Amino acid sequence: MAPSLSRWNPWRGLGALPKSIWIHFTATLVNRMGTMAIPFLILYLTHDVGLTAVHAGLMLGLYGAGSLVVSPFLGRMADRVGHVRMMKASLASSGLVMLAYPFARSIGSLVAVTLLLAVTAEAFRPASLSVLTDLAPPDQRKAAFAVNRLAINLGMSIGPAVGGYLAEINFPAIFRVDGTTSLAAFAVLLFTGFKVAEHAVQAGTAGSPRSRPGYRDAQLLGFLAACVPLAAVFFQHEGAMPLDLVRDLGLPASAFGWMFTINTVLIVLFEVQLNLRTSHWPHAKSLFVGGLFIAAGFGAMAFCKTGPAFAATVVVWTIGEMITLPAMSNFVADLAPADRRGEYMGLYSMAWGIAFAIGPWLGTFVLERFGRVPLWAGCFAVAAAASIAMGRMRQPRAS
Repeated sequence: MAPSLSRWNPWRGLGALPKSIWIHFTATLVNRMGTMAIPFLILYLTHDVGLTAVHAGLMLGLYGAGSLVVSPFLGRMADRVGHVRMMKASLASSGLVMLAYPFARSIGSLVAVTLLLAVTAEAFRPASLSVLTDLAPPDQRKAAFAVNRLAINLGMSIGPAVGGYLAEINFPAIFRVDGTTSLAAFAVLLFTGFKVAEHAVQAGTAGSPRSRPGYRDAQLLGFLAACVPLAAVFFQHEGAMPLDLVRDLGLPASAFGWMFTINTVLIVLFEVQLNLRTSHWPHAKSLFVGGLFIAAGFGAMAFCKTGPAFAATVVVWTIGEMITLPAMSNFVADLAPADRRGEYMGLYSMAWGIAFAIGPWLGTFVLERFGRVPLWAGCFAVAAAASIAMGRMRQPRAS
């Protein structure tokens, strides 16, 4: 029995990672344990504030547009002032904005606070990914990104499920919990001496000539062009999916929360070992195979009308997520010059911002205008095409 249990250990093989990565893991875990405001934003805006579904989708798209505009700028800034400093600033400021969000009730105030939340919260992503790239050597980067995803999804196995029940009692409470955990994650970085990684970043770039900007890297731009449509489909789990499940099919909000739990529990149990066992795959193979699973999972929702049926599709696209998302980060990490990691990760985050800006709005629009079957069939076609494009990517040389 003991050897069998040892073989099952889902996180085996991670012990050699540097201590700083585990501090990063802890801060990310604490932050993600409160993740519930953005997944439930459309339901909050339609149920509690009284916006229409299309206007709520536009508000979520506005969040994506805000992150789109600031990500490259903040990525370049992180290269200069320090990636860890940017992580701390993002956690502290976004926590305060989250606490203030329920006080916004008019359209103007909602637009302002949503944009402010996008700027402060999304500053975390390029800095965080750059820290992981700086800390881990090329042969450990896939494991480092898997640990980061493990922290994210351990937290996400709690946050949205709790948020679903809070939404049935008091919608504004989800913002108070989300904001508090962001401030707690800031405290983890502040009181653990995590500034060591920041010094390493600055020392590695001081006095060195700057390499070519990311926006002039044709290979990066080609990758981002394929990333956007695939990510737009993926974001339907926060856009059209909650409306389809809760409003149109009559499932309770807690059932939607449990879809996140199914997703994250699978990731917690299987993603690390899946990525370690496929670490020899070239980037193109990982991106292609993972993207096809995402296409199949979201496309199959066209045939679903019950909770168990939707849960089955979540399993399918979660397999794709477990393969594709670490592969995307690893691809950009290998492609980025050492002195422009924040910038490259910022451009990568910008692609996700574009997807978040158009994906939820377009998904809700198609759902409202044409219905659920054309929506999910279209998701399959778009994601499959993006997967084929990613499968043609050249293998970058790790830096």
